[in-house]
Amino acid sequence: MKRLFFTFIFAAVCALSAIAQGKPSLSILGDSYSTFEGWLTPDTNLVWYTVPPDTRRTDVKRVGETWWWQVLKRKGWKLEVNNSYSGSTICNTGYRDEDYTHESFVTRLANLGSPDVIIIFGGTNDSWAGSPLGEFKYEDIRRADLYTFRPAMAYMLSRLQELYPTADLWFVSNDGLKESVTKSIHEICGHYGVQVIQLEGIDKKSGHPSVKGMQQIAEQVCGKIK
Repeated sequence: MKRLFFTFIFAAVCALSAIAQGKPSLSILGDSYSTFEGWLTPDTNLVWYTVPPDTRRTDVKRVGETWWWQVLKRKGWKLEVNNSYSGSTICNTGYRDEDYTHESFVTRLANLGSPDVIIIFGGTNDSWAGSPLGEFKYEDIRRADLYTFRPAMAYMLSRLQELYPTADLWFVSNDGLKESVTKSIHEICGHYGVQVIQLEGIDKKSGHPSVKGMQQIAEQVCGKIK
């Protein structure tokens, strides 16, 4: 009887493990909107959403309130890597014209694990920091080009498609950005066949999604990704 019982338990554990392994995996390449303390890779990345939270700037208190956690639960996915960095720009030029190469999207894009789905949520800081736009460029992109938004955006999408050829790529575009940045995002994503989820009417506190805003993002993301 004991042997039968333990055989049953072992089989159940194996079955649950197989189910978990069979879930599609999601990796996130993002900025402060996608951070949450204790849930980043690497864990040295700067965060906006902390534990405990700074209630002067956010009402988001639990990881379950983040947009990406809600997406995981609704879609039945598992988290592969959340490589988000507060304040990061896609290109290598950040606030005050400083060199942001260390934390830029183009630097971090190679550290996303082995995902089935990749959601890129960026461009906000490029817009806010006034990073130079640069020209639309899809070939012969040099290191100097990566200090401007448009070539860096093109390089990022191209490299993501090379590094993760079987992953489904989606780009989440924030609302309220400079028109030139938003239009550039749509044009460059269109060039690479990457679908854009254009956010609308997101509730924010201190410029960042509130609990309500996180729910709105999750709804709009899930509404687009079928």
